[in-house]
This record gives sequence, structure tokens and C-alpha cells, in this order.
Amino acid sequence: MNALDSDGITIGVDIGGTKTHAVALGAGGEVLGEVRRRSGHGEELVVLAAVQAVETLAGELPGRAIARVGIGIPGTVDHLTGEVQQALNLGLDHVALGAQVSRRLGVPVHVENDVNAAALGSLGSPGEAEGRGAEPPSLAYLNLGTGLAVGTVLDGRLWRGVTGAAGEIGHIPLDPDGPLCVCGQRGCIEAMASGSGIARQWGADVPSAPEIADLAASGDERAASVLERLVWAVAGAVRLIVLAQDVRRVVIGGGLALALGERLRLPVLAQLREWEAASPFLASVAPADRVVLAPADRPLAAIGAALAARPV
Repeated sequence: MNALDSDGITIGVDIGGTKTHAVALGAGGEVLGEVRRRSGHGEELVVLAAVQAVETLAGELPGRAIARVGIGIPGTVDHLTGEVQQALNLGLDHVALGAQVSRRLGVPVHVENDVNAAALGSLGSPGEAEGRGAEPPSLAYLNLGTGLAVGTVLDGRLWRGVTGAAGEIGHIPLDPDGPLCVCGQRGCIEAMASGSGIARQWGADVPSAPEIADLAASGDERAASVLERLVWAVAGAVRLIVLAQDVRRVVIGGGLALALGERLRLPVLAQLREWEAASPFLASVAPADRVVLAPADRPLAAIGAALAARPV
């Protein structure tokens, strides 16, 4: 796989804590194929899983040259060098991931933070392009997973910030009387609206998010309190994003959003509209009208990683 064809296939690889998901994109952005593998832990196994995923996918597309590879991965990523830091769930820190994968595959490799990659992959999500016309796209991808973070596309380009830390809003406190966060503050968004935050609130034997929603519906007070905080914090995050960045869409994705679906979106919209009813200013920017759920059947981070690898 040494041929470099500027019009060839781009493969995007989403490396998560448990699985590595690779997709092949054609020149028009169409998904030509995809494979999933178990993710490794530690530098050698993570690199091997990524390389094998790309090679497996390439083998399923005979006669198609692989032009480039993009990788989306948790942690702090230097998109210029491909170095990954603080991807602790994968056992990576100060790893030249892009260079290692590129050396083994013989093609250029671009590495991006996974939430940023998902933001790019969201550009084609339902609702994002509606009514946009000729205006460059802008959106925020609010990822509700083990932690919480935002990836932002402004004027069609990723906004990474000066140090690459843009979007780390999880440790912005919303409620000074809220649950204690691992960062030492109380009532951080992540402490209420993430898998880890829910687990810390619940304690031992935490149910799944849908089970908590079921318990809340049946009258369980602890479940109702956890779910209410989740909805309130997600709505607060959306309000913060819209007021700070004025993006056209806020796409809510990640494991929690996927698990809860409309049982999250609808109460979040209700909370936002309650705030809008009390504030003519907030009503004028209409954050509730900007919220969409990430599609469950579209691998946004893998697609976005492929898009990020393509030359501008």
C-alpha cells in the first residue's frame, strides 16, 4: 500500500477505548466500506489495531489506492505533528501516533482529537445544512461520553484554539451546590452530564442511562434527581455554546446521547424553552431551535477523521 493517489480513497479511523472503527471515503465523501476491531492498550497495540484496521479495509476494496489516513483519538492531539498526549484510557502519552502509523502504511496520516473529528463528521448530519444557503457551515458537537467536551466548526473549519484545548467545557461550574467534580469544583457540567459524573453521583452498581430513565419514570427519586441534573446540565451546556459561539447547530452525540435519544433531547428542549420564556434575549437567539441529535447510524468520528486528513 505504497501508492499515493491524490484522488484515491481516504480512510478514517476512530480509536476508542474499546473499539477501533475504520471507514473508507470516496472522492465525493461516500462511505465505501467499514471495519471494526478491538482497540489495544498501550502504544504498540494501539498502533497495531489502527494499522490492521486500515489494511483490512483496503483489502476489501481491491484496485482502489489509499491516498491518506486520518485518525480520531481521545486525548490532547497536536494535529500538526500527530503526537498524542493524555489518552489515558488507551495507555498513551507523548506518542508520535501519526508518524508510526504512516511509517507502517506508507501513506500520510493526520491525527485529530476524536471530538473534533466528530464535529467535522457532523457537517452532513440531518438538520445541519437546512436553511444554510451560501453561508459557511458552523456547528458544535457536544460529546456526552465518559467525559464531556465540545468540538467546533466555524466557517467550515475546525476551531482548535491556541493550545488545542478549545472545547474543554466540562469543568465549567454551573451549580455551586452541585455534585463534587474530580477537578475539585462543584457542579461542573461534566460532573452532571457525563457517564463518569453519573457513576459518581449514583455510587455502586450504577444502572445504564436508559435504566436510570426507566427508574425515574417509575418514581425512583434518586434516578429522577440524576436525570434532572443531566438534562439541566446539557441544556446549560447548549446555552453556553450558543451564547459564546453563536453556531447554527448544536449536535448532541456520544454514548449517553445515543443511549437516551429522544428521552434526552425532548426534556433538554423543554428546559431551554423554559429559559427562553423567561428571557427575551435568550428567546431572540433561540438555542432550542439549534439542537439536533447525532444520527445513531453514522460513524461521525471516523468520517470526520477522514475529512480532516484531506488537504484544504
